[in-house]
Amino acid sequence: METQLKKGVLEIYVLEELRKHDSYGYELVQNLSKHIEMSESTLYPILRRLEKANELETYNLLFNGRNRKYYKITKKGIMHIESFVKEWLDIYEKLQNIRKDI
Repeated sequence: METQLKKGVLEIYVLEELRKHDSYGYELVQNLSKHIEMSESTLYPILRRLEKANELETYNLLFNGRNRKYYKITKKGIMHIESFVKEWLDIYEKLQNIRKDI
């Protein structure tokens, strides 16, 4: 369960970073690493899952003579973030209510 939970949270972190602006893999790792432990080997499977789930779109831009793959969040990705946050707030509220009973 813990692994699944971490995987889900990492996906939200990636989506939220892309909500700020489109980005490419290396830049995503650099930005996310300021807040959480993230490597390219962790990031790319997440990006593939999110793209397969239609929560991300990709496009290429030429940079220094090479194509750079950019990732862009979709409306479905934004809805995923909002749903995740709503669920976590509900969990937090229930936990607070349980603590009141102690």
